[in-house]
Amino acid sequence: MKFPKFISKGSVIGVVAPSDGADNELKVKRFKNACKKLESLGYKIKLSDNVFNSFMGRSTNEKQRAKEFNEMVSDNSVDLIMCASGGEFLLEILPYVDFELLENNPKFVCGFSDPTGLLYPITTKYDIATIYGKNFSSFGMEEYHKSEEDFLKIINGIDVVQDSYEKYEGTYLDKVTGLESYNLDSDVKWMTVKDEDIFIRGRIIGGCFDIISDLAGTKYDGINEFNEKYKSDGIIWYFDNCEISMEETIRTLWKMNELDSLTLLVISSITTCFFSSIFGFAMSHLLILIPIKKVPNNRRDLELLICSSVGLLRLLSPTVYGTIFPTR
Repeated sequence: MKFPKFISKGSVIGVVAPSDGADNELKVKRFKNACKKLESLGYKIKLSDNVFNSFMGRSTNEKQRAKEFNEMVSDNSVDLIMCASGGEFLLEILPYVDFELLENNPKFVCGFSDPTGLLYPITTKYDIATIYGKNFSSFGMEEYHKSEEDFLKIINGIDVVQDSYEKYEGTYLDKVTGLESYNLDSDVKWMTVKDEDIFIRGRIIGGCFDIISDLAGTKYDGINEFNEKYKSDGIIWYFDNCEISMEETIRTLWKMNELDSLTLLVISSITTCFFSSIFGFAMSHLLILIPIKKVPNNRRDLELLICSSVGLLRLLSPTVYGTIFPTR
């Protein structure tokens, strides 16, 4: 696994909009505040041309979005690349992304949700670690939560012991100023299939499951090679889910490689889709419901760690995908 250089005060953060940009006045205000706050912490910010643009859920057309990403990769003054925001259509840019350029000039690429479309192939196909959990827009809030503080430590190469946050945003409130933090109104709850404490060590990979389900089986999906290369480490899959049902989750897992190396499957959700099933499946049934030929010897050591509270995703722990990750 290639680990790009971490950054420090004075480093340049390149911000691209491979998905959507700022689509309203409040988002523009939030993006500008992110620039101001990160600069006050000692970083330099370089914005791509279309960060403040949005049309039909896209910052610009797919070729231009890819071009702006490639330019940030080739720009030797840029030390780390951060995606501006999520969205729906990042996958459109993949045919035009120069992944070989990134191989020859590796930099950490950071993002959350739709940017899974970039991070997942970068790590699984090109063996370059990426950082999942925050977009640039997250840093436009006036008061940072511990998850933002943890992210900033991670990109500086500081080891972080991540405990589960106590609260999450169960009810999303419309922005009034554009600078609001999270509405922490609900208790975070976790459960395991076996209802007991676990300690797992493995190499972590994952992201937005909606996007991974689209990538699965395409030329941009390198999970089979990733699993084979790192099977001796054990594999931890983390999936956050927005709109996919239990049934589609099972079908997507079927498309992915044999589960020989899987030691832990972590799932959270920001909508109720995953918590309902036309067949009445419960989340705790998930490992049982994966087609049995995908689970060698009916393995009993697999673990499923589930966030039982809708909305945890709004306080996602930042994670370096591709690294070995002990979980308790």
